[in-house]
Amino acid sequence: MLELPRSTEFNKRIPKQKFYENLQITPALKKSFVDQIRVIYWKNKIAATTVNLAAGEYVTELEVFTIRLNGGMLDEGVLKQIDREVPYHILFLLEYDGKTQAWIGYKESSGSGNAAFKVNRYYHTEWMTAQELPLHMEGLSIDAVYENFVRQIAGDTLESEQTETLKEAVDRSEKKAALEKQITALQAKIRKEKQLNIQIQLNNELKELKRELQEWNLRRVT
Repeated sequence: MLELPRSTEFNKRIPKQKFYENLQITPALKKSFVDQIRVIYWKNKIAATTVNLAAGEYVTELEVFTIRLNGGMLDEGVLKQIDREVPYHILFLLEYDGKTQAWIGYKESSGSGNAAFKVNRYYHTEWMTAQELPLHMEGLSIDAVYENFVRQIAGDTLESEQTETLKEAVDRSEKKAALEKQITALQAKIRKEKQLNIQIQLNNELKELKRELQEWNLRRVT
């Protein structure tokens, strides 16, 4: 269960239209905001000014947003839009029907020379009670707290070597996911292919991809 110091409490309601009014977003994304979200609360602000932690080198503040939903699903594009508009790292807690789901993105600078961020991937827990959430504020700096939240939420999805940084672990996880996606697409292509010679060629490619994936799967925390 996520228990944060009272000093971090912010408890500010944010109108959901703030994230789509006067902004260039698709009609489908706007519909997701309108139909899927009931209310958004900015619950906590974790920073060196609100809690006894060292300032982060990469993460200056970590915000906790609670999003109450109208149903059990939320378009991931909604979280990306919020992350684009808020220049800080965010831990999202989605709430519906007495259950909670924690989401967090690996958020880093876009490299464009301004305060913009980009999210390469989101990680999330299953739906569970708030007491069951595997979230604990751990670390001596804001950077460390953020990294631990990512690892706690990602769980086995983000297997890593002991010597890896969070960025290295995320990059490696992304490469593995991309490899799995290639294998699935190639298997579908083989099933549809009628020509034997092409089937043989594709199967050879599939074997190579599976070999690469096996190498990924053999890597374990040492």
